[in-house]
Amino acid sequence: MLKSTLTVLLHAGRKIRGHFFAGILLIVPLAITIGILSWLFASIDGILQPAVRTITGYTIPGVGFAATLILIYVAGVIVSNVIGRRLVGYGEAALGRIPVARYLYNGVRQIISAFSNPDTTGFMQVVLIEFPRRGTRTLGFVTNEVTSSSGKKLLNIFIPTSPNPTSGFLQIVDESEIIRTGISVDDALKMIVSGGRMSPAEVGEKLFVGDLGPQRPA
Repeated sequence: MLKSTLTVLLHAGRKIRGHFFAGILLIVPLAITIGILSWLFASIDGILQPAVRTITGYTIPGVGFAATLILIYVAGVIVSNVIGRRLVGYGEAALGRIPVARYLYNGVRQIISAFSNPDTTGFMQVVLIEFPRRGTRTLGFVTNEVTSSSGKKLLNIFIPTSPNPTSGFLQIVDESEIIRTGISVDDALKMIVSGGRMSPAEVGEKLFVGDLGPQRPA
């Protein structure tokens, strides 16, 4: 009877923990997005309200929200046509001449591009790599491949941190030092954000092959 009760409690505990992590995966990105948008609304509202009070004589709530939506929409319209893309290109070229700003802008843009559409504009493949020490493995993303005249292939591997995959480490390794997988970028990101809670079955299957040894390309 006691054993049965403990089994039920353990099962309930696992279920509650699973629901808790699922809630985190939903709430945290949503809260971050809302927080950023709220800050943007408040900033624009703080800029516009003095002008609104001067013109109308009183404060109009929601000006920052409306102005932000209009700004986002206009920006989308601009970059959706040829002339707008050229203007954006000129602006980026001008920004690229500023030493510090160009690195910040280009870095942030590349990260956002990679995570907004990783299958086509960012990461090429999910791999397992020996990191941070010998005998351990972690998920990495191939970002570039270079082949020498002798046929040796070197890979640029981005290793994200958990649970925030927008920061991480860059490793340049020989192809023989990684284990290629068929895991999708989306599934890999889910595993990283969840701290390993949502783990594709292929991770275990790949690790048990060859006693954790590197998988050389066929």
